[in-house]
Amino acid sequence: MIPEIGQIALALALCVAVLQSTLPLVGASRGNLLFMHVGQSTAIGQFVLCAIAFASLMWAFVVSDFTVLNVVQNSNSLKPMIYKVSATWGSHEGSLLLWTLILALFGAGVAVFGANIPITLRARTLAVQGWISLGFLSFMLLTSNPFERMIPPPLDGNDLNPLLQDIGLALHPPLLYVGYVGFSIVFSFAVAALIEGRVDAAWARWVRPWTLAAWIALTGGIALGSWWAYYELGWGGWWFWDPVENVSFMPWLLGTALLHSAIVTEKRGAFKSWTILLAILTFSLSLFGTFIVRSGLLTSVHAFAVDPERGIYILILLGLSIGGSLALYAWRAPAMEGGGLFQPVSREGGLLMNNLLLAVGTGTILFGTLYPLFLEAMTGAKISVGPPFFNLSFVPLMLPLLFVMGTGPFLSWKRADLSALVQKLRWLMVLTAVAALGIWYLQTNGPVLAVLAFLLGGWLLIATAMEWAQRVKLFSAPFAESWRRAKGLPRATHGMTLAHLGLAICVFGFVGSSAWKEDVVTFASTGTIVEIAGFDVRFDGVQRVQGPNYVAARASLHVTRNGAFVTVLYPERRTYPVARQATTESAIRHTLAGDLYASVAEPAAETGGDVWTLRIIYEPLVNFIWIGAAFLVLGGCMSLSDRRLRVGAPRRSRTNPAPQATPAE
Repeated sequence: MIPEIGQIALALALCVAVLQSTLPLVGASRGNLLFMHVGQSTAIGQFVLCAIAFASLMWAFVVSDFTVLNVVQNSNSLKPMIYKVSATWGSHEGSLLLWTLILALFGAGVAVFGANIPITLRARTLAVQGWISLGFLSFMLLTSNPFERMIPPPLDGNDLNPLLQDIGLALHPPLLYVGYVGFSIVFSFAVAALIEGRVDAAWARWVRPWTLAAWIALTGGIALGSWWAYYELGWGGWWFWDPVENVSFMPWLLGTALLHSAIVTEKRGAFKSWTILLAILTFSLSLFGTFIVRSGLLTSVHAFAVDPERGIYILILLGLSIGGSLALYAWRAPAMEGGGLFQPVSREGGLLMNNLLLAVGTGTILFGTLYPLFLEAMTGAKISVGPPFFNLSFVPLMLPLLFVMGTGPFLSWKRADLSALVQKLRWLMVLTAVAALGIWYLQTNGPVLAVLAFLLGGWLLIATAMEWAQRVKLFSAPFAESWRRAKGLPRATHGMTLAHLGLAICVFGFVGSSAWKEDVVTFASTGTIVEIAGFDVRFDGVQRVQGPNYVAARASLHVTRNGAFVTVLYPERRTYPVARQATTESAIRHTLAGDLYASVAEPAAETGGDVWTLRIIYEPLVNFIWIGAAFLVLGGCMSLSDRRLRVGAPRRSRTNPAPQATPAE
């Protein structure tokens, strides 16, 4: 009965989406207040209906209702409850339902919290959001019904992919989807502004909090996914330039550019067309990622490579949304008023350079991701574009970005004095150069690019701290005065400082764990000792362990350093009988200086089962990646809490309505 309730709720949500996508547009064009207000009520109603449908599917997983095909294919009665719940979005159908729920959530958010937005802009924004929801709801009901029944039901289900049965990946997709789908409302704002033919500082301020919320969620989702890959997959890496990783990273890069571009539009009235274009492209890349992982074009742990007809449906949605919005942009953008003029050496110039580097970096990743697919389609040849290409093409583009990020906050709007800037930062440059030479001395084997990246990360860290200290007159005024100034700074300023510090910290982790890691793979039997990074790791054998829905071979590794006991590590090799799959569970000793990482694989058949494949890795500074990511998220949240972003433009007087809006007749 409950699955039927969910099915009916989805059908009603589709009907509501039809109303939301049409009546507000008609009302905005004719000045009909009643039709424009329909957008608010339908947006809220659609969210309620999607929430009912999602709760119905989750209930089916929780109670192991094996009359639902989706539950049969992705759950099992022996699975722990947390993974029964997370299986709700662990399948193609469930993830689409989560996608539509978040789409409806952002639409309802604008309907509830957008009272300060002009009614015509709000109506058009909600209508565009309704069109997106209409596309995905129809896609789900026609091709990917999450409530499809299975009669007769089996006694038990097939279980979820064991790699997905992890708390990190239970939380990773919802966060990632909030980021992906969150940019849909920014896209809707952009298309609505193009329809009206007007973009101003107020529009940029209305857009910024929604952009920031999506960016925060996407940052957290990507960081959580890299953490999961690091400790779960057993290879000791946190990023492999997998195509599915790339399609989440590209919207993040353009979303970061969009955030900075919207600041210039708000503060100086410049970059209007650029901000609109970034809003369109950012969400377009989110849709592109959805197409990639559901079309069967690639296979990955993350991918839902199923019926290609589903991919064709999404490709049609992709063509309509991207093609239509870009056509509208080409028609309307040239007529937009230009912003304020500025010199190349200015804060606007720094933000423009920031955006160009991020856009070019995104294009580089897009090329590397799509080139193998195009080559195979044209010639039939199969190649893979992996880390070597991206490291050599993308990383050098990001190094100048670190320098610009450190320098930009010191620049004034419109025009900056370059000689005064150099005079102000000369000691900072000397300090950074000395630090780089020290790193070079400690790591005489290089590589040069790693040392340069470390130098620029240090530059960004010190410059960001110095800029904040100058704002509050730290060390140049009494502490009470500095404290008063710090409390008086806008939260968005503190958020910017935290985010820039976070990126600098991430750079240290990226460089240390990539350039200076040590990796040993060997065959091990009881008593084997592995020496790595000053540690002695002794293999003490393997014992069998029974889990709730798996059996595991658990190795015991005794770790010492200079003869002193350090820890005991217990990596596992798990086998899931129902899913007929095996996973590697790594064991990690975490420190700020670096991680000692261990994993075991099944013994070779010719060894008689007594010799195991043992992998020991030492990864310097790797935890700085997730510490820095936490700073990025914290900085974003602090900026989002800034009162200026919550208030937006002044509310229109109720006694003086907009001239274009007249009561319905």
